Amino acid sequence: MKLTDFQFDIPPELIAQFPTADRTASRLLALDGLTGDIQDLQFTNLMTLLRPDDLLVFNNTKVIPARLLGQKDSGGKVEVLVERVLDQHRVLAHVRSSKSPGPNRHLLMEDKLDVEVLARQGALFELYFHHANTVTDLLQQYGRLPLPPYIERDVSSSDLERYQTVYAQHIGAVAAPTAGLHFDKPLLEALSAKGVATAEVTLHVGAGTFQPVRVEDVETHQMHSERMDVSQQVCDQIATTRAKGGRVIAVGTTSVRALESASQSGEIQPYNGETDIFIYPGYQFHSVDALITNFHLSESTLLMLVSAFAGKDNILAAYQHAIEQQYRFFSYGDAMFLTRDSQ
Repeated sequence: MKLTDFQFDIPPELIAQFPTADRTASRLLALDGLTGDIQDLQFTNLMTLLRPDDLLVFNNTKVIPARLLGQKDSGGKVEVLVERVLDQHRVLAHVRSSKSPGPNRHLLMEDKLDVEVLARQGALFELYFHHANTVTDLLQQYGRLPLPPYIERDVSSSDLERYQTVYAQHIGAVAAPTAGLHFDKPLLEALSAKGVATAEVTLHVGAGTFQPVRVEDVETHQMHSERMDVSQQVCDQIATTRAKGGRVIAVGTTSVRALESASQSGEIQPYNGETDIFIYPGYQFHSVDALITNFHLSESTLLMLVSAFAGKDNILAAYQHAIEQQYRFFSYGDAMFLTRDSQ
């Protein structure tokens, strides 16, 4: 499998720069993975696609204001994007500057924060915040929301709410699980009234989700690692859903990665730890029957995941259809409902 097998061209004007006025106002492309059939719907039509006894699995991670601007002790400009909080004072972060700072150098971030470079770990830097308050508290007070790089504008006040799901609980992500952005509380209540159950996993989305694949041979790509948690309760809910004949429907590719990481034995089991699972065509799914997701970047690992799920030819045909029909793409864009290309 070659990287160019997952390439498509998108007109820049279809990259959504702002969310819709209402969370549920986006469009929904439904793709049958078995037949390749496509339906053009609205996201509220999800009510007709889901059945009583289905189980929706959400990723309840919460985006942290992970971006900091400042300067090195030499005076040069620097930007820090926190990838992971290690403890009360240390983080792993991406550091952008004209010249990478070495160990023991200090950064002054947001004119207030004294941050020391401890060491480099591959592409990331281990940083220490010299403050009594915890790193999480400092980021909440001084950090900036890390919108994706393809949103070419400054963060607005509305992003603080809209780039967060309504069910976000556990702080730790530097990018939103964007499929969940389409859900509001009234829709969740309506689905519950219909008999659709919900479960929650946690996978803290890292900045690596935006990193391009740099190898032509797809199977040699190494995924970034992310923290995740699938509880015994979720495993029990999936077992109950199966017993009733319902479907397990992941909301977002991060929910897929969490569920499938916990299912590597062939049967889902509780799991709390790291995952670097890479799902591409040929992967055999164990726990997910259908998927709600946004449209993804060309040649990205997320496009490879949905291609594994619904069939590469089906996905690329659906993406071309979406382009022709002027769907909105990426984080603030429209959604897809996918069923698997094999049962």
